[in-house]
Amino acid sequence: MKKDIVMNNGKKTFTTTMMIAEGVKLDHRSVVLLLKKYEDEVLSLTRLASFELTKVKTAGRPVLVYHLDEIQATFLLTLMSNSTIVVKFKKTLTTEFFKQRDLIAKLIASHDKPNWQEVRATGKAVYHQKTDVIKLFIEYAIEQGSKSATRYYANFAKIENTALFVLEQKYPNVRDVLDIRQLTQVSVADQIIEKALAEGMSKKLPYKDCFKLAKERVVSFSEIMGKSPVISLEQLD
Repeated sequence: MKKDIVMNNGKKTFTTTMMIAEGVKLDHRSVVLLLKKYEDEVLSLTRLASFELTKVKTAGRPVLVYHLDEIQATFLLTLMSNSTIVVKFKKTLTTEFFKQRDLIAKLIASHDKPNWQEVRATGKAVYHQKTDVIKLFIEYAIEQGSKSATRYYANFAKIENTALFVLEQKYPNVRDVLDIRQLTQVSVADQIIEKALAEGMSKKLPYKDCFKLAKERVVSFSEIMGKSPVISLEQLD
């Protein structure tokens, strides 16, 4: 799967200093030093008071990576010499930001369908019921000695997506691009996980067995329903 150089976190579209460093074939530290040198100028281009940061694991120590919107990233690139590789990456980055804006607009338009909105809203209520039970399950697992129980939110989402769908790209939120039938199926999967965890905890099963029970039931459900491909963002009308 191709690495995305422009991402969306549900609130904004951005790239990172790591993506830029890889794109122009420079050491990440050099890109960050250039950004910090002109930090006031870059930040003045938006309303943000500071940069959003994430930690990325590397072979050595975790590295702080800066998030940059389109204007900030473009300005940073103008501070670099126009080598062939820099010019090529500028073009690629500009194209990717444009595609993201276009895709987001299409995604928003697809949400205007009343039936879709109704099913999505119902699904959100069911999803929140599931996460409430997962929260209790995490506490249950920690009491039994689990050291990584907070990962269960992501683990159950991965189980559902892997079991029910054929995913060929990354999505800010995959549920935002599911059709009505797929939304209904994932909502049923949410209920299956909710009930399996509640049942396992009521029977005082070890937390690993509770997790296994929920996973097996979702997989069994998917074997009945079958997998379906999730529409690519490029296909949105």
